[in-house]
Amino acid sequence: MLVDIKNLRIAFETRTSRFEAVRGVSMQLGTEKLGIVGESGSGKSLTARALMKLLPGNAKIEADKLSFDGIDILGASERGMRQIRGKRAGFILQDPKYSLNPVKTIGSQIAESWRTHKKGSRKQAAEAAIELLDQVMIRNPRKVAGAYPNEISGGMGQRVMIAMMLAPDPELLIADEPTSALDATVQAEILRLIDDLVSRRGMGLILISHDLPLVSHFCDRVAVMYSGRVVEELKASELAKAQHPYTKGLLNCMPSLMHPKERLPVLTRDAAWLNP
Repeated sequence: MLVDIKNLRIAFETRTSRFEAVRGVSMQLGTEKLGIVGESGSGKSLTARALMKLLPGNAKIEADKLSFDGIDILGASERGMRQIRGKRAGFILQDPKYSLNPVKTIGSQIAESWRTHKKGSRKQAAEAAIELLDQVMIRNPRKVAGAYPNEISGGMGQRVMIAMMLAPDPELLIADEPTSALDATVQAEILRLIDDLVSRRGMGLILISHDLPLVSHFCDRVAVMYSGRVVEELKASELAKAQHPYTKGLLNCMPSLMHPKERLPVLTRDAAWLNP
C-alpha cells in the first residue's frame, strides 16, 4: 500500500476564525491510477499537499492515519520528508511556467533534480537530463536542454516538468491539473505520456482534475470531493452509474455533442451533502 489516509482533517486558523477545508477524508492507493475530482475549493489539492507535507504554517493537520509506504507523514521530520518528496513521490503542478526557474536552462534544472537524488557527476546528470527529455517525447532533446523556459511552449514545459519529476524514479506521481493550461490536442498527448510512463514504471498515480470524462477514461478509480469531504468513490469505468446526487449533478452539467441541450442544467445543492 503506497498511500493510506484515514479521517484527514485540514483547518486554517486566524485570530478570529477557523475554517475546516478538508473534513474526514479517507482513501488508499497502491500501484494504480486514482482520480480525485470536484469543484475548485473542494479540497483536492490540499489533500495531496498534506501527503507531501507542503501546506503553509497556519494549516492544522489531523488524521487517524496519514502514511506513505508505511511511513507516518505527520510524525516525519523535514529531513525525512526530503527523502520522500521528489525522490519517492513526484508532484507535477498545474502551470510549468510558474514552476521552472526562468534563469536556468531546461537541461540544468532536470540535471539538478537527477543529481540531488542519484549523486552522480555533472556529466552523468547532463546526459541523464537529455535521456529523460527523450523519454517524454521531446524532439531534439539536446537542443531543448540548452533552452530557457521562456523559449518553449506550454505543452513542452509540461513535458519538462514530467521529466524532472521522473528523474529520481519515484514510486508515486501526483499530477495536479497537469493539462489545465493546454489545448485539447496537447492534453491528450500529455495524458498518453503519463499513462505510458506510469504503466511502464509500475508507479502509483493520483490525478487531480475537474474533467470527469477525462478521469473516467484515464483512471482506475475516482474519488469525488465536495466541500472538503469525499462524497463518493467508485470505479472509473462506472462513473456514469454514480449514485450521489452531487456526482450526478456534475455529469448532467456537462455539454454533450451526442445529446446537445439548449440550456445546461444548474447544479442544485443540498445542505445534507455537507454532513457525513
